Amino acid sequence: MTESPEPIKAYPQKKKDTIPYPVRINRYLALTGVATRRNAEELIVKGKVTINNRKAVLTDRVLQGDEVVVSGHKPKAYRYIAYNKKRGILTHSLPNHKDKSIADVMPTLGIYPIGRLDKDSEGLIILTDDGRITERLLSPRFDHEKEYLVTVQERLRNDMIESMERGLVIEDGPTKPCRIVKKGPNVISMTITEGRKHQIRRMLSAVGGTVIALKRVRIMNITIGSLGTGSSRNISGKEKTEFLASLGLK
Repeated sequence: MTESPEPIKAYPQKKKDTIPYPVRINRYLALTGVATRRNAEELIVKGKVTINNRKAVLTDRVLQGDEVVVSGHKPKAYRYIAYNKKRGILTHSLPNHKDKSIADVMPTLGIYPIGRLDKDSEGLIILTDDGRITERLLSPRFDHEKEYLVTVQERLRNDMIESMERGLVIEDGPTKPCRIVKKGPNVISMTITEGRKHQIRRMLSAVGGTVIALKRVRIMNITIGSLGTGSSRNISGKEKTEFLASLGLK
Protein backbone atom coordinates (compact mmCIF):
# COMPACT_ATOMS: atom_id res chain seq x y z
CA MET A 1 0.00 0.00 0.00
CA THR A 2 1.34 3.45 -0.96
CA GLU A 3 1.74 5.85 1.93
CA SER A 4 -0.04 9.21 1.73
CA PRO A 5 2.22 12.26 1.62
CA GLU A 6 2.80 13.92 4.97
CA PRO A 7 0.73 17.05 5.67
CA ILE A 8 2.59 20.23 4.77
CA LYS A 9 2.32 23.72 6.19
CA ALA A 10 1.78 26.33 3.51
CA TYR A 11 3.86 29.28 4.66
CA PRO A 12 5.38 32.05 2.54
CA GLN A 13 8.87 31.03 1.43
CA LYS A 14 10.02 34.59 0.81
CA LYS A 15 9.33 37.94 2.47
CA LYS A 16 5.82 38.10 3.88
CA ASP A 17 5.08 41.31 2.00
CA THR A 18 4.88 39.22 -1.20
CA ILE A 19 1.55 37.86 0.10
CA PRO A 20 -1.20 40.52 -0.26
CA TYR A 21 -3.17 39.75 2.93
CA PRO A 22 -6.06 39.12 3.27
CA VAL A 23 -5.96 36.74 0.32
CA ARG A 24 -8.30 34.07 -1.06
CA ILE A 25 -7.25 30.59 0.06
CA ASN A 26 -6.75 29.24 -3.48
CA ARG A 27 -4.51 32.19 -4.40
CA TYR A 28 -2.62 31.82 -1.12
CA LEU A 29 -1.78 28.20 -1.90
CA ALA A 30 -0.58 29.26 -5.36
CA LEU A 31 1.56 32.09 -3.97
CA THR A 32 3.15 29.83 -1.37
CA GLY A 33 4.03 27.30 -4.05
CA VAL A 34 1.79 24.45 -2.89
CA ALA A 35 -0.38 24.17 -5.99
CA THR A 36 -1.84 26.07 -8.91
CA ARG A 37 -5.10 27.87 -8.17
CA ARG A 38 -7.09 25.19 -9.98
CA ASN A 39 -5.36 22.36 -8.12
CA ALA A 40 -5.75 24.31 -4.87
CA GLU A 41 -9.52 24.47 -5.43
CA GLU A 42 -9.59 20.68 -5.88
CA LEU A 43 -7.70 20.18 -2.62
CA ILE A 44 -10.07 22.51 -0.78
CA VAL A 45 -13.20 20.80 -2.13
CA LYS A 46 -11.76 17.41 -1.09
CA GLY A 47 -11.28 18.70 2.45
CA LYS A 48 -7.48 18.48 2.31
CA VAL A 49 -6.87 22.06 3.45
CA THR A 50 -7.30 23.51 6.93
CA ILE A 51 -6.96 27.05 8.26
CA ASN A 52 -6.21 27.18 11.99
CA ASN A 53 -7.38 23.54 12.33
CA ARG A 54 -10.71 24.24 10.55
CA LYS A 55 -11.46 22.75 7.13
CA ALA A 56 -11.18 25.48 4.52
CA VAL A 57 -13.89 26.41 2.02
CA LEU A 58 -13.41 28.13 -1.32
CA THR A 59 -14.59 31.51 -0.03
CA ASP A 60 -12.11 31.62 2.86
CA ARG A 61 -9.49 34.35 3.08
CA VAL A 62 -6.13 33.86 4.77
CA LEU A 63 -4.91 36.48 7.23
CA GLN A 64 -1.27 37.05 8.13
CA GLY A 65 -0.39 34.64 10.95
CA ASP A 66 -2.99 32.00 10.02
CA GLU A 67 -1.79 28.40 9.97
CA VAL A 68 -2.64 26.72 6.66
CA VAL A 69 -2.03 22.97 6.37
CA VAL A 70 -2.46 20.75 3.31
CA SER A 71 -2.70 16.96 3.63
CA GLY A 72 -2.60 14.17 1.06
CA HIS A 73 -0.98 16.33 -1.60
CA LYS A 74 1.92 15.16 -3.74
CA PRO A 75 3.60 18.03 -5.64
CA LYS A 76 3.41 17.74 -9.41
CA ALA A 77 6.59 17.29 -11.46
CA TYR A 78 6.49 20.42 -13.59
CA ARG A 79 8.34 21.04 -16.85
CA TYR A 80 10.36 24.17 -17.64
CA ILE A 81 11.71 24.88 -21.11
CA ALA A 82 13.93 27.70 -22.42
CA TYR A 83 13.02 28.55 -26.01
CA ASN A 84 14.84 30.92 -28.40
CA LYS A 85 11.98 32.55 -30.28
CA LYS A 86 12.58 33.50 -33.89
CA ARG A 87 11.58 36.96 -35.09
CA GLY A 88 8.11 36.80 -36.69
CA ILE A 89 6.75 34.14 -34.32
CA LEU A 90 3.83 35.16 -32.10
CA THR A 91 3.65 34.29 -28.42
CA HIS A 92 0.06 34.91 -27.28
CA SER A 93 -1.99 36.65 -29.96
CA LEU A 94 -4.08 34.43 -32.18
CA PRO A 95 -2.22 34.18 -35.50
CA ASN A 96 -3.87 34.98 -38.80
CA HIS A 97 -3.49 32.66 -41.76
CA LYS A 98 0.02 34.03 -42.49
CA ASP A 99 1.42 34.00 -38.95
CA LYS A 100 2.85 31.22 -36.81
CA SER A 101 2.67 31.03 -33.03
CA ILE A 102 4.86 29.22 -30.52
CA ALA A 103 2.19 26.50 -30.42
CA ASP A 104 2.89 25.84 -34.12
CA VAL A 105 6.67 25.59 -33.77
CA MET A 106 6.80 24.08 -30.27
CA PRO A 107 3.79 21.73 -30.17
CA THR A 108 4.63 20.27 -26.76
CA LEU A 109 1.40 19.22 -25.07
CA GLY A 110 0.39 21.14 -21.97
CA ILE A 111 3.13 23.78 -21.84
CA TYR A 112 2.62 27.49 -22.42
CA PRO A 113 4.77 30.62 -22.72
CA ILE A 114 5.09 32.79 -19.62
CA GLY A 115 5.02 36.43 -20.59
CA ARG A 116 5.20 37.98 -24.02
CA LEU A 117 7.83 38.72 -26.61
CA ASP A 118 6.43 40.73 -29.49
CA LYS A 119 6.42 39.53 -33.08
CA ASP A 120 9.31 41.74 -34.17
CA SER A 121 11.52 40.69 -31.24
CA GLU A 122 13.47 37.48 -30.74
CA GLY A 123 15.15 35.58 -27.96
CA LEU A 124 14.45 33.86 -24.70
CA ILE A 125 11.00 32.90 -23.52
CA ILE A 126 10.15 30.35 -20.82
CA LEU A 127 7.52 27.70 -21.45
CA THR A 128 6.04 25.63 -18.63
CA ASP A 129 3.01 23.80 -17.29
CA ASP A 130 3.62 25.34 -13.84
CA GLY A 131 0.87 27.92 -13.36
CA ARG A 132 2.35 28.88 -9.97
CA ILE A 133 5.10 30.95 -11.55
CA THR A 134 2.94 33.19 -13.76
CA GLU A 135 2.10 35.90 -11.23
CA ARG A 136 5.46 35.64 -9.46
CA LEU A 137 7.35 36.17 -12.70
CA LEU A 138 5.11 38.78 -14.34
CA SER A 139 3.59 40.86 -11.55
CA PRO A 140 5.10 44.38 -11.20
CA ARG A 141 5.22 43.70 -7.43
CA PHE A 142 8.27 41.50 -8.05
CA ASP A 143 11.46 43.00 -9.48
CA HIS A 144 12.80 40.18 -11.65
CA GLU A 145 15.55 41.06 -14.11
CA LYS A 146 15.17 40.61 -17.86
CA GLU A 147 18.11 41.44 -20.11
CA TYR A 148 17.92 42.50 -23.76
CA LEU A 149 20.43 43.14 -26.53
CA VAL A 150 19.17 46.19 -28.43
CA THR A 151 20.35 47.65 -31.72
CA VAL A 152 19.17 51.11 -32.74
CA GLN A 153 19.42 53.00 -36.02
CA GLU A 154 21.02 56.08 -34.47
CA ARG A 155 24.29 56.50 -32.59
CA LEU A 156 23.60 56.30 -28.86
CA ARG A 157 24.73 59.35 -26.92
CA ASN A 158 25.55 59.19 -23.21
CA ASP A 159 22.67 61.52 -22.34
CA MET A 160 20.21 59.15 -24.04
CA ILE A 161 21.52 56.22 -22.00
CA GLU A 162 21.55 58.19 -18.74
CA SER A 163 17.93 59.29 -19.23
CA MET A 164 16.78 55.70 -19.65
CA GLU A 165 18.86 54.46 -16.72
CA ARG A 166 17.30 57.03 -14.38
CA GLY A 167 13.80 56.21 -15.58
CA LEU A 168 11.70 58.34 -17.89
CA VAL A 169 8.06 58.99 -18.63
CA ILE A 170 6.34 57.06 -21.43
CA GLU A 171 2.65 56.90 -22.35
CA ASP A 172 1.56 54.72 -19.42
CA GLY A 173 3.70 56.38 -16.74
CA PRO A 174 7.28 56.59 -15.49
CA THR A 175 9.61 53.63 -15.94
CA LYS A 176 11.72 52.17 -13.15
CA PRO A 177 15.49 52.72 -13.20
CA CYS A 178 17.31 50.20 -15.37
CA ARG A 179 20.88 49.14 -16.12
CA ILE A 180 22.50 49.73 -19.50
CA VAL A 181 25.89 48.65 -20.85
CA LYS A 182 27.04 50.14 -24.14
CA LYS A 183 28.27 47.45 -26.55
CA GLY A 184 28.91 49.61 -29.60
CA PRO A 185 27.98 52.94 -31.19
CA ASN A 186 24.37 51.83 -31.62
CA VAL A 187 24.16 48.63 -29.54
CA ILE A 188 23.34 48.29 -25.82
CA SER A 189 22.65 45.60 -23.26
CA MET A 190 19.58 46.73 -21.31
CA THR A 191 18.38 45.11 -18.06
CA ILE A 192 14.89 46.02 -16.83
CA THR A 193 12.63 44.75 -14.05
CA GLU A 194 9.34 45.59 -15.73
CA GLY A 195 7.49 44.03 -18.62
CA ARG A 196 5.19 46.61 -20.18
CA LYS A 197 4.06 46.21 -23.77
CA HIS A 198 6.79 47.37 -26.18
CA GLN A 199 8.51 49.04 -23.22
CA ILE A 200 12.07 49.08 -24.55
CA ARG A 201 10.99 50.30 -27.98
CA ARG A 202 8.98 53.10 -26.35
CA MET A 203 11.84 54.05 -24.03
CA LEU A 204 14.27 54.35 -26.94
CA SER A 205 11.70 56.33 -28.90
CA ALA A 206 11.34 58.74 -25.96
CA VAL A 207 15.05 59.63 -26.21
CA GLY A 208 15.13 59.77 -30.00
CA GLY A 209 16.15 56.21 -30.82
CA THR A 210 14.70 53.76 -33.35
CA VAL A 211 14.99 50.07 -32.48
CA ILE A 212 15.93 47.90 -35.45
CA ALA A 213 16.70 44.68 -33.54
CA LEU A 214 15.74 43.48 -30.07
CA LYS A 215 16.72 40.17 -28.50
CA ARG A 216 16.01 38.95 -24.96
CA VAL A 217 19.05 37.08 -23.67
CA ARG A 218 18.21 36.50 -20.00
CA ILE A 219 15.29 36.08 -17.61
CA MET A 220 16.56 36.09 -14.01
CA ASN A 221 19.24 33.35 -13.93
CA ILE A 222 18.05 31.67 -17.15
CA THR A 223 20.28 32.68 -20.06
CA ILE A 224 19.97 32.04 -23.77
CA GLY A 225 23.66 31.14 -24.01
CA SER A 226 24.45 29.20 -27.18
CA LEU A 227 20.84 28.14 -27.78
CA GLY A 228 20.18 28.48 -31.50
CA THR A 229 17.29 30.41 -32.99
CA GLY A 230 14.16 28.27 -32.91
CA SER A 231 15.79 25.78 -30.54
CA SER A 232 14.81 24.81 -27.00
CA ARG A 233 16.28 23.08 -23.97
CA ASN A 234 15.04 21.79 -20.65
CA ILE A 235 15.69 23.91 -17.56
CA SER A 236 16.92 21.48 -14.93
CA GLY A 237 19.37 20.83 -12.13
CA LYS A 238 20.95 23.76 -10.32
CA GLU A 239 19.60 26.22 -12.88
CA LYS A 240 16.01 25.15 -12.17
CA THR A 241 16.57 25.05 -8.41
CA GLU A 242 17.93 28.62 -8.37
CA PHE A 243 15.17 29.86 -10.67
CA LEU A 244 12.39 28.44 -8.50
CA ALA A 245 14.08 29.54 -5.26
CA SER A 246 14.20 33.12 -6.58
CA LEU A 247 10.43 32.87 -7.07
CA GLY A 248 9.92 31.46 -3.58
CA LEU A 249 9.11 27.98 -4.89
CA LYS A 250 10.57 24.48 -4.82
